[in-house]
Amino acid sequence: MLLFVADGVVGLNNSIAKYFPKAKLQRCLVHVIRNLTHKVRVSDRKLISNEFRDVRQSASLSEAKESLSRFIETWGHKYSFVRKLADIDDLFAYFSFPKAIRGSIYSTNVIESFNDYFKANIKKKQRFPNEESLDRYAGVQCLDYNNRNLGRIHKGFGVCQDTLESMFD
Repeated sequence: MLLFVADGVVGLNNSIAKYFPKAKLQRCLVHVIRNLTHKVRVSDRKLISNEFRDVRQSASLSEAKESLSRFIETWGHKYSFVRKLADIDDLFAYFSFPKAIRGSIYSTNVIESFNDYFKANIKKKQRFPNEESLDRYAGVQCLDYNNRNLGRIHKGFGVCQDTLESMFD
């Protein structure tokens, strides 16, 4: 396991370090910006969202850190919680990976897509006679999802597969 993408669950980084010492933790930047925009004035939301997108889309780690510093300078005086972004260690773990996949790994969108699929199919059934039947149905839904996506290579991963495989060594 090379990377975990999460939305800031407390204590997760310690567990990852314990069980997957080589893995990195990436804070979901979609959740970061969503949390920021919910705490600011409506009139500032679009500006903050656009400026933070510039941080996320930076070409390099150093550029991202500079963009984040400018973002904090711009908004930190108006919203003190923005300054706390500087204390988050796992904002830029995705820069440790090839550029081709960065657009896919800065957020939890991939797993949330699966969760939506899973929930929708569980809701269709609604009732289960016992816990075992729920487990069986859930397992079938997971297998079905995997079979539907079998052979599909997520955007950018095919281009850098060799690089990713070498990262496991």
